[in-house]
Amino acid sequence: MASSAETFRREPWHELPVALAALIRPRIDAIVADMVEAIREEVSAYRRPLDSAVGRDLLDSIRRALRQFAELTEHPDSPQDHHIRHFRHLGRIEFLNGRTTDGLQAAFRVGARVGSRRYAELVQEASLPPQLVVPLHEAVLIHINALSNEAVQGFLAAQLRSEDELKRARRALVERLLEQPRGGGQEQAPLGPLASRARWPLPRTVACVVVRSAGRFTVPGADAELLTVHRGSDAVLVVPEPGTGGLIDRVRSAARGRVAAVGPAVAAHEAWLSLQCARLALDHRAERAPAAGAEGGVFLHADEELADLHLLRSAHIGLLLGRRVLGAFAELPRGRAVRLAETLDALLMSWGRTAPEVAQALGIHPQTARKRLRRLDELFGDRLGDPHFRFEAQLALRTYALRRNATSPRTPDAPDRGR
Repeated sequence: MASSAETFRREPWHELPVALAALIRPRIDAIVADMVEAIREEVSAYRRPLDSAVGRDLLDSIRRALRQFAELTEHPDSPQDHHIRHFRHLGRIEFLNGRTTDGLQAAFRVGARVGSRRYAELVQEASLPPQLVVPLHEAVLIHINALSNEAVQGFLAAQLRSEDELKRARRALVERLLEQPRGGGQEQAPLGPLASRARWPLPRTVACVVVRSAGRFTVPGADAELLTVHRGSDAVLVVPEPGTGGLIDRVRSAARGRVAAVGPAVAAHEAWLSLQCARLALDHRAERAPAAGAEGGVFLHADEELADLHLLRSAHIGLLLGRRVLGAFAELPRGRAVRLAETLDALLMSWGRTAPEVAQALGIHPQTARKRLRRLDELFGDRLGDPHFRFEAQLALRTYALRRNATSPRTPDAPDRGR
């Protein structure tokens, strides 16, 4: 395909008389006025006032096109790069102003029609040979087609550059949202400007969804609304306003057949926390059922198990707490320690719970419950009535329950004494 510079050097300008340039130049302003009037009437995108930026660009570009046509008529082999650069820049401006290539090409077609008519009138007025009209019309069409192509190239190049910039801005925004703030009191830059560059209206709340082994995971029709990044084989989606609009339902539908979790709704600057909860929920599921695959899929809601996730996040500290608070179980046989821990948990769930109530909660005989309660009284004494001890003991027992696959409900390093 020939370049525009090569196109301008070809026929039919060599067939046009040099004198035609002298006829065109004095009438450029009048022809510009006719073209502008026709374009503004037929192409709605250019109906702005002539003293606006759009109007000035329109006038300048039409005037330049007419001057170029006169130059080509006079000097068909003259360099045209300066005009080519202008019309590529025009295409870029059209894109940045939110107009379309359809409107741009329509304006060129209207200009070509008006130009052909006016040039033919000049040929007639100057009594030039009427057979010049054919190469003249051909020259107009070739000229306007070349200018239109250059403008469209400029438009598409600006569009591609904008899309690349948008992708970079969205990537930077999602990385910033998912980055856990560091200590040291360093104040982070506001999210607003970054969100504006990413063309992502900053929502009041967000929730993060993690899709395991996601591959090329997408949510049809939601690319503009969601921020998505891949971390290893996982897809991480930042969902705006998860409580409204049904976007979470669309994500769940797209994730059908996969293992996924959604974190709780949080303020935008806490998106990293929602992501952390979603990951913990998935990890906890994997620990509870390590052999479970993705058959049938699962979509977890981390906000339904926040207490467990909180304890799992600090599980190692919880184990230390358990060793200190529940150390009285350390010297007991394993089975007895397990049973007493269950009984202590039942007792702590309610102030003043009686032996029959404990027995009912555990599904054991009341007499057995009384024996266990007496043993707990021997081990812990007055501490059973201390609110602080009760709180710490409940935390410790819950932590051990969550980690039961890895440890016993007494102390993790206590010797097993048998029953």
